Amino acid sequence: MPRTTSAKSEATRARILQAALRVFRERGFHDATMREVAAAAGVAVGAAYYYFDSKNALVMAFYDESQAHLIPAIEESLAHSRTLEQRLRAIVTHKFDYFAPNRALMSALSAHIDPHHPLSPFGAGTADIRNRDVAFFARSVSDSGVHLAPSIAPYLPRLLWIYQMGLMLYWVYDDSPNQERTRQLFSKSLQIILFAIKIASIPVLRPIYKPAGELLRMVYGDDIA
Repeated sequence: MPRTTSAKSEATRARILQAALRVFRERGFHDATMREVAAAAGVAVGAAYYYFDSKNALVMAFYDESQAHLIPAIEESLAHSRTLEQRLRAIVTHKFDYFAPNRALMSALSAHIDPHHPLSPFGAGTADIRNRDVAFFARSVSDSGVHLAPSIAPYLPRLLWIYQMGLMLYWVYDDSPNQERTRQLFSKSLQIILFAIKIASIPVLRPIYKPAGELLRMVYGDDIA
């Protein structure tokens, strides 16, 4: 009996979340109400609040579900890639493709970049999601055999994550057909980044390793040794 109840509860929760995404797409995140979400899901308003206490909670569930769906595809791509370029292309391309149906919602949510906002990708509330995402970049760097100075190497996955976020921000506002401008930006900027990573390992650049590491430590804090 508990198993049946749990399955029914999970189905109701999933139905409310999917209804919320439809309402957000049609009405916009800021204008949509929990009452409209409940109506779209065919449940009472109280039931909607039982599963999600706010629109923010719905968005956090969307983030979690999105990552859960993306992980297997990204894992497979990383396993079959041989170079850093292939791995970075796989991570970012998977995200473009997955979030395409909800690009308008992503655009609305992009306004919440202040780290103090609960939905900010840079805030404490999304730390677990962010850390799992950064881990993909860390694996990509490690599996590709990238060698950098110890003072800057630990920061590379985070810097690549920031690069990805910049691309995603550009993408949500890109009004070119099929966001082709973003695809070109990604392709060209990735080549520059790969070149920068390559030259960063040249011994002649050692004098800048220490100040570069100190700068990154100042930006990110003292949590990385």
